[in-house]
Amino acid sequence: MASERSKDEAAPAAPAAAPAAPAAPAGSGRRGVRASLLLIVITVAVVLVALQALRALPKWINPFAEETKDRSGPVLLQSIRDLHRYEAASGNFQVIVDLEKDARFLPSSLRGSRTLFVGHGSVDAYVDFAKLANGAITVNADRTAATVRLPRAQLEPTTLDAENSHVYATERGLLNRFGDFFSGNPNDQRQLYVLAGQKIQTAAADGGLRERADANTKVMLEGMLKALGFKTVTVEPAAQ
Repeated sequence: MASERSKDEAAPAAPAAAPAAPAAPAGSGRRGVRASLLLIVITVAVVLVALQALRALPKWINPFAEETKDRSGPVLLQSIRDLHRYEAASGNFQVIVDLEKDARFLPSSLRGSRTLFVGHGSVDAYVDFAKLANGAITVNADRTAATVRLPRAQLEPTTLDAENSHVYATERGLLNRFGDFFSGNPNDQRQLYVLAGQKIQTAAADGGLRERADANTKVMLEGMLKALGFKTVTVEPAAQ
């Protein structure tokens, strides 16, 4: 018994279990993410405000102001083409292009843009006399009556007025503004000009401009041929 007691006294005591680490609060991770996002948004906002402030400065104060220099070469004439057209009518048009671009799953204030573009342009209608067919002009035996069979009037492509066409208003999301700062051409308006030209061309085709050109050409030919001594002049559309 004495030997057993001495063995029990000589055995070292087992170490106590370490206390469990306190659990992290459930919302601490979310707060860290929110703080990081808030810091990014504030940084971008500060950069944008600084850029706007620099743009508002006069050029002689702003160290980042741009200076425009025209280094274009001389204009090269590539070709000359003879025309046999009668410009019979011209229409002037104005169109407002409302172009909106949105991103899926993101609000427009963060990612998206909307632009109002005012486009001014003109479309000319002409009759091509080079397309007169053989026998399109007939004259009676005593040369007192003439009949002219004309091709239908055609429309020229839209000519946009670059001086009067302009962006009226634009709205851009925060990411769009930040991306435009690093873009090589932040004010690219080619799509707006293309859309304005297409809409004006459609309006000219549907607005009776070709019919007005046909009527004006008829009046012009009647007056010219009657001045040459013809008493009766008939102008009619050629067979298609």
